[in-house]
Amino acid sequence: MLTLHAADASPETALLVDGARIAAVGPYEELAAAHQDARLRRWPGILTPGLLNPYGPELLEQTYHPDPREAGTYGTEPITGERGREILRTDPVRLGASARRGVQRLLAHGTVAIGGELRARAAQDAVRRAGLAVGQRPPNLPGPPSLWPRPLVLLPAPAPGGPARFAVFDVADRAELVRRGPATCVATVLGGRLVYRAR
Repeated sequence: MLTLHAADASPETALLVDGARIAAVGPYEELAAAHQDARLRRWPGILTPGLLNPYGPELLEQTYHPDPREAGTYGTEPITGERGREILRTDPVRLGASARRGVQRLLAHGTVAIGGELRARAAQDAVRRAGLAVGQRPPNLPGPPSLWPRPLVLLPAPAPGGPARFAVFDVADRAELVRRGPATCVATVLGGRLVYRAR
């Protein structure tokens, strides 16, 4: 089934999705007129190719993402540095669930690809099941590992025939996205599937 994705602040870049692939890219009005049978998903903000987060190993293998039921002990935010690594070393079974929660956090920040080589099978499985792409990362990373890496790295623009992989942010333009960060994400799509939607 065809699905037409359009964002209010970027109507010139609507995407027609057919399964896991992009069938067409163009202005919303043109695609809507040509494909009236397509299911429509309207979003606030701008539609983008989605973000590459270069800190895959650091965020998924060296950071502990607490279970909400552990909030009284660990809080709710990711635990980085030596403390996070110590939690994972003390109880290696935690890595799989932590990596899955870490992937969900990445998706909620409009991440559609990660950089870096994952070595732990549990982290690899979490990334594969979600459908995140894995790529190279620059040799010199700009700052500490973060769900909001600076500078933000957008993937190349979606193209017909390419993978249906993109993210939508509730901002007026890319300048506001840079200023307010990826927590403004309202939707992330991987392989044509809506894998994150803001409540």
